[in-house]
Amino acid sequence: MVLAVVSLVLALTQPRWGYQWEDVHRRGVDIVVALDISNSMRAQDIKPNRLQRAKHEVADLLRMLEGDRIGLVAFAGTAYVQCPLTLDYSAARMFLNAMDMDLLSAQGTALGTAIRKSVQAFGPSGRTSRALVLITDGEDQSGDALEAAQWAAEQGVKIYPIGIGAKIGAPIPLSGPGGGFKKDAQGNVVLTKLDETTLQKIALKTGGTYVRSVTGDLDLEKIYRHNIKQKLEAKEIQTDRRKLWQERFQGFLVLALVFLTAEFLYRERRGTPTFSSR
Repeated sequence: MVLAVVSLVLALTQPRWGYQWEDVHRRGVDIVVALDISNSMRAQDIKPNRLQRAKHEVADLLRMLEGDRIGLVAFAGTAYVQCPLTLDYSAARMFLNAMDMDLLSAQGTALGTAIRKSVQAFGPSGRTSRALVLITDGEDQSGDALEAAQWAAEQGVKIYPIGIGAKIGAPIPLSGPGGGFKKDAQGNVVLTKLDETTLQKIALKTGGTYVRSVTGDLDLEKIYRHNIKQKLEAKEIQTDRRKLWQERFQGFLVLALVFLTAEFLYRERRGTPTFSSR
């Protein structure tokens, strides 16, 4: 009886030893978020300002992702990959928090450069499940945004531009202790205005959707769930290997059963009652 009890206790501990390797296939889409960090994104027509609000919305997007890879591109007068495509959303959030207007010395808004750098961030062409979310006030100064968009479409990338800011314009606060607003050569305050026309054409060329942010809500959840996830086919984006440990509790259960049976037969042979009664 003692051996049976010991075997049952060992089975309850769920012992495991020995393992096998199993391939785990991850499916999803690749998403690159290109974020405008030019000086015009300092405008406060959206609180606390255009850039900070956009970063807040992208952080919300990171919490929505379901097995999709994401990358980040920062751009102004030039562009660079802030975060390569990754499934590590915590790392992506850290890189997002570090994005600031001081990261790029070349100011301006070069949408064409941003699009090309973002497409390169996807890696070799051939995948169709690739989406570029382009967040900007749309004041393109490169002059080649539509050509870049056409090239992106040829690489299988759909662009979802999000225009942030007011069409009536807003002044650009100056950094530094002096404060004030940016002025032109004649001393007039410069207003930065949302340019929707170019962004709408970019979306049209690539089969994406243009969204205008009015109150600071970039509607990224709708873009992600109803456009990217529903309209782009999920592909295998990564294969991992994991250990599958072998469960060994079954053997101890068998032993417990054997010992209990042996105990029962032993008591029967000796004529000892298994249960006492009055």
